Amino acid sequence: MFLTDTPHLGGGSAQFLAARHRGHACVEDHIRCGKCTGFGRFPSRDFNVNAAWPELTLAAIDLLSWMRVLLLDGELASAEPKKLRYRLLHVVARLTRGGRRLRLRLRLRISATWP
Repeated sequence: MFLTDTPHLGGGSAQFLAARHRGHACVEDHIRCGKCTGFGRFPSRDFNVNAAWPELTLAAIDLLSWMRVLLLDGELASAEPKKLRYRLLHVVARLTRGGRRLRLRLRLRISATWP
């Protein structure tokens, strides 16, 4: 049950209000996911750094959204950013030296119990 100040004559039926409320809940869910990626938390006292920060976080939100749509299926296709971060984006890597070069080697020895 929810309260509203929408007048009854202006489309204030219960079905209309419930549909409008569900649509707004979806918007609030996207805002909450955006806050999980750092949107709204400014990292510096410098104005120029803080001016670039919302653009970078919006790009990260878009990349996560497209990754879920195009690359993932099952449980991860509808996962929150925090779950994606801990299951996919935190891949263990090791920097190795060989032949006078530095190489980034990904270690993909994932245990069978890893979610």
